[in-house]
Formats: sequence, C-alpha cells, structure tokens
Amino acid sequence: MRIISGTKKGLSLKAVPGKDTRPTTDKVKESIFNMIGPYFDGGIALDLFAGSGGLGIEALSRGFERVIFVDRDMKAIQTVKENLRASGFSDAAEVYRNEAERALKAVLKREIVFDGIFLDPPYQKQKLESMLQYIGEQKMLSTGGFIMCEHGANIVLPDAAGPFERVRFETYGIISISIYKWAIDGEE
Repeated sequence: MRIISGTKKGLSLKAVPGKDTRPTTDKVKESIFNMIGPYFDGGIALDLFAGSGGLGIEALSRGFERVIFVDRDMKAIQTVKENLRASGFSDAAEVYRNEAERALKAVLKREIVFDGIFLDPPYQKQKLESMLQYIGEQKMLSTGGFIMCEHGANIVLPDAAGPFERVRFETYGIISISIYKWAIDGEE
C-alpha cells in the first residue's frame, strides 16, 4: 500500500494489523481519484471509516488542505497517526476514535462543510444510504463537493440518495465505487 500521486508519491503506508480492516488497493485508490479529480486546490475532507488512512492521506498528497480521520478501532487510529507522521501530514489532520454516526453529529456541531467525504465502511455493516441522507439534510457537503462510497459489488446503492445523485459508478471485482454529488435541484 502506497501513496499513488501528488507531493508524497510512492511513499509506503502501513496497514492496520489484523484482519478486521480491509485497505483499499492501490489500483482501486487510483481509480477513485481519477473519478473525483486527480488533484485538488485546497479544501477539507472527511475520511469517515479511515482504517489505515490511505484515502485521506492520498487526498492530502493531491492537494487537500485538511482531512479529518475517524475510525472506531484503536489499532486503526494508531496506524493512521503513524502513517500521518511518516508522510509529514500530521499538522494537516485531525484523528478521532469514534463511531461513524456519532462522529457525523460531532462534526455537525462544529459546522464544518466538506469538499470531499470518503465513506468506506466494513462491507457487512453498510449504512451508506442513511449516511448520505443525513449528510444531505445537515448540508455537510460543499456545493461542488463529492462523496465517495466504497462498497461490496453485491450492495446496490440508488442513483439518487437524499439530495445527492450518483454521478459515477465502477466495479472492480468484489468492490464497487459510487460517487455522489448534489443533485442539480438540491444544490445549495
């Protein structure tokens, strides 16, 4: 597992020890960033099921200014912190150990609006539709922002979820990627 592109291209990242966390493969990560835009000019992102932090760190390497990393597993949190130190992005990150739904409520209190949200929950515990609905209701995504959902290929997400429409969908073996943006009539 490594950083694919940007300022830290080629840097190896550690995986979370054990079998509870499934890192996004380099091939899928590269495809995700080709879909959402290869490089960014600032902005803030949320890596909600951070695991090793690979998606959020890739976003920082490609130009996001700040990323908030959240995971409920202590081993994952320790791995994210190690990967941030190794990549030199510790000052551009916030790392929290929390359940996803509670983390969204905590972020809401801070009135943060994200330019990118990465949702990569454990495949057997998908709540993506309800999370998309909540993010939309609370207006947690900027007008031009995106939400990336990584899910099992056997999980069927709708073309429209809450105020968002799916603008891209790709499948890579057992993994699917759905990219959502504000629907035209729902844009803020």
